[in-house]
Amino acid sequence: MKLTLHTFLSVDGVMQGPGGPDEDRSGGFERGGWLVPYSDEGMGEIVSDWFTHAEAILLGRTTYTMMQTFWTQVTDPDNPVAAALNNLPKYVATSTPLEPAWNNSTALSDNAIEQIRELKDKPGGELQVHGSCGLAQSLHQAGLIDEYRLLTFPVAVGTGKRLFTDGAPASGFTVVDSRITRTGTTYVALQPKPFHVGDIEVEDGKEKEIR
Repeated sequence: MKLTLHTFLSVDGVMQGPGGPDEDRSGGFERGGWLVPYSDEGMGEIVSDWFTHAEAILLGRTTYTMMQTFWTQVTDPDNPVAAALNNLPKYVATSTPLEPAWNNSTALSDNAIEQIRELKDKPGGELQVHGSCGLAQSLHQAGLIDEYRLLTFPVAVGTGKRLFTDGAPASGFTVVDSRITRTGTTYVALQPKPFHVGDIEVEDGKEKEIR
């Protein structure tokens, strides 16, 4: 399966608590809900399209619990996000025992990264990660993400959990899709490639790029 990561980011890289004040207050975070003023129909179309490609969902424990509480209340059959989350197979990466309460869920509590490698080796479509900061960081570290799908909103949160942290592996990317919504939110889909550097020198009075 193709492992794809989907997340919302501020321009300063924060992904914590985008949807509401109480979504994730860990670490004393008090700026939740920063996404909401910039939500528009273009964002909704992008997110809905994500879920049409999902064959299974992979979540960290905190995100799983938050999503379960919210999305099990959404019973509208015409909501593609709710339909996918409530019915597709869900895998939960957790370091402590968990008795999954959401329909069609399985806990990955014993060496989750290796179990995720095994899931990727199975035939199928997309294994989608949504949010799940700690899990996303671990998957990036392990080089298991095949495509990063990032919605970046025109707001700087200043503090909070970030996807790309100091010490994370360097990576280049190939842009495979990009858009901008009415409120200025930018969407980019990236596939990783090797990290390279270059230099700029002056030759015969002219700038010259060395790649």
